[in-house]
Amino acid sequence: MNTTRNLFLVKLLHTVIWAFFVTVIGYVVYCGIADDISRYTWLAAGLVMLEGLVLLIFGGRCPLTILAQNYSDSDRDNFDIFLPNWLARYNKLIFTSLYVAGLILVGYRLLHRG
Repeated sequence: MNTTRNLFLVKLLHTVIWAFFVTVIGYVVYCGIADDISRYTWLAAGLVMLEGLVLLIFGGRCPLTILAQNYSDSDRDNFDIFLPNWLARYNKLIFTSLYVAGLILVGYRLLHRG
């Protein structure tokens, strides 16, 4: 396979996985807002924590970003994913903040159950 095709496939996979985790983070936030906490809330929270562990192991970088570097010499933040450059740049900040806010909301709901 050629370099362009490989980069496209990595970007596509990276984008699909990113969308999955954004959905999971959104679900944690929803659970906190709606006070709809179940085992799925904890499953979602655990998946995001597992993702965080993977990022920690790889020095704060997604393994797919590292793989994509084999197929591109771009210095753009979105060279490895189908996102606008600004979102790729601030992705971790935005979605980590939303995730933490969701966990705080879930914790608040659990503490104030009567």
